[in-house]
Amino acid sequence: MSDINVKAPEHYINRELSFLDFNQRVLAQAHDRSLPLLERIRFLGISCSNLDEFFEIRAAGLKQRIELGSLNAGPDGMSLADQVIAIHERALALVKDQYELLNQLVFPALASHGIQFVNGKTFTPEQLAWLADYFATEVEPVLTPLGLDPARPFPRIQNKSLNFIVRLTGKDAFGRDAELAVVQVPRALPRIVRLPPTADAPGTTHFAFLSAIISTFVQQLFSGMTVDGAWQFRVTRNSDLFVDDDEEVDNLLRAIEGELAQRRYGAAVRMETSLDCPDDIVSFLLRHFSLTHDDLFRVNGPVNLNRLTAIYDLVDRPDLKFPAFTPCIPRRFAAKEDMFAVLREGEVLLHHPFEAFVPVIDFLRQAGTDPNVLAIKQTLYRTGPQSPVVNALVDAARAGKEVTVIIELMARFDEAANIALATRLQEAGAHVMYGVVGFKTHAKLILVVRREQGKLRRYCHFGTGNYHPNTARVYTDYGLFTCDAAMGEDLHELFLQLTSPTRVATMQKILQSPFTLHDSLLAKTRRERELAQQGKPARIIAKMNALVEPQIIQALYLASMAGVKIDLIVRGICALRPGVPGLSSNIRVVSIVGRFLEHSRVFVFHNSGEQEIFCASADWMERNFFRRIEVAFPIERPQHRKLIMDDLEGYLADNTQAWELRADGTYERLTPGEHPEFNAQAALLRRYVEVAD
Repeated sequence: MSDINVKAPEHYINRELSFLDFNQRVLAQAHDRSLPLLERIRFLGISCSNLDEFFEIRAAGLKQRIELGSLNAGPDGMSLADQVIAIHERALALVKDQYELLNQLVFPALASHGIQFVNGKTFTPEQLAWLADYFATEVEPVLTPLGLDPARPFPRIQNKSLNFIVRLTGKDAFGRDAELAVVQVPRALPRIVRLPPTADAPGTTHFAFLSAIISTFVQQLFSGMTVDGAWQFRVTRNSDLFVDDDEEVDNLLRAIEGELAQRRYGAAVRMETSLDCPDDIVSFLLRHFSLTHDDLFRVNGPVNLNRLTAIYDLVDRPDLKFPAFTPCIPRRFAAKEDMFAVLREGEVLLHHPFEAFVPVIDFLRQAGTDPNVLAIKQTLYRTGPQSPVVNALVDAARAGKEVTVIIELMARFDEAANIALATRLQEAGAHVMYGVVGFKTHAKLILVVRREQGKLRRYCHFGTGNYHPNTARVYTDYGLFTCDAAMGEDLHELFLQLTSPTRVATMQKILQSPFTLHDSLLAKTRRERELAQQGKPARIIAKMNALVEPQIIQALYLASMAGVKIDLIVRGICALRPGVPGLSSNIRVVSIVGRFLEHSRVFVFHNSGEQEIFCASADWMERNFFRRIEVAFPIERPQHRKLIMDDLEGYLADNTQAWELRADGTYERLTPGEHPEFNAQAALLRRYVEVAD
């Protein structure tokens, strides 16, 4: 063991390239002909929105560090400049794949099902007439063409907005030569337009992209001039917010509001243009946005493929979607209306989306109307507009309950929504706090304090996912209801940390970032290693979204070298290299990409047969361990332990939606081969449809 350096750069995969590999696995779902067509289109859109966010945050951050002169490389040793080059090459290949899929598979497949996209080359005379009227009445009135000359400089272009650059000949109304103009397309206009049915194609539904409509009728915007060409372009900008950690908490909301106004106009990091955009126009745009050809992506289709996902709701075709299912309600909740009485009988574990999110909302509603409930405390990270969770908290505050809500204002891309929620809760009389400056509150927690027989009892909900009813239908997450006294005391101490100056509490059962979670996981991994060295059975199973933290990876390498069997279910980024002889031969890494977004975090340690299982809100990343408030909570009821272990073993046995990471950093999609086909998510659906426990 001493001959192998677990810190050597060759033992680590670059996190940025690992994310792009994950996005390629998402795109592979769009290629999968066994999936319903509209679901494949959704995966195509997800791969595009993922790539957008990657450039807005990760690629933008790398560029910013280069500009500041940073020379720090990550554990993999790749320089920042080399990462930027590798990202461009990998992203180019991904984008090429996206548009080939669109043109060669998606459009023909849609047409075969009576859903056809038409454009300027295929519009029929009847469609052209209808579109001309649509353009004149719905589109042209909200467009403002902007000429480019010394008196009219290049307009500010919003992040990811649809724009056209137009080449012109002729003179304008004032007799001036005009060569170029920009047309910015407001976000309020629908990007996909349904055309009326035509007599010559009964049974076919026709759609057109807004970009195709504008391209066809752009001449009408420039009366008296000749349009020589009009080409789409889109600019992606740095969208990470910067708020000084030294800001006073009472100014945090105003600081974030100020940053949000600038997000739309951060530094440009990527430009997309039409494939046929002339080289001189492309060069002009690149110069204006201070970009190079390494930041350029020429695309054969609409510049924002994510807009295509609107088709999912625009057509009523259940035959082209996953079969609908109704999440079940656990039998104990279904059999008794009083949730507090149910929890006094024992803990309840929910598994979303297979089990409904409704009990969480009911828990808050009952707490808000129960005369014996004195206080409700909750963390909110993402919850969505018009949230029934927030509605329940507002009603509870208005009913006179002591309601305290920790809202994370810095939840990326949900900042504006969370500011609005904070205002609404404050107006209802709730105490609203913004957590701890410098540490995102990412833990998912509810604490209800109830008076029973002259004493106070605490009821708790711990979750791995957000209190968001919509994502609870498509993300896999666990939620634990308990009135365990020690768990309640731990949660009470944690809320004290979040709302008031206090000491670091000694938790009895839960593990917490940034204080105990990292050290505890290292200690438990070390214990498994020591047990293996003693010749005893040792095993670790961990499921998460991302694994990049170097100390954890090094501890896993050492445990593997000692003989610990380690199974890692990592949906997205993974910097660890499994299967390296002498280093990680005992480590297996699989990624599950399927109908539902794998989001739950679960950590299992064999512990000489005294098995420990924790569910958590935290991935194994530096930010989660050191810059966030996170919680890992124990699973103690034997039936719940068995349920979770069955789930994990199912993921490890998946041979249809699983990808296995190889030592060279590539992923291989597993296939049944000679074995029976097994899809873990499908099996979970069947289990919960058949038995609501």
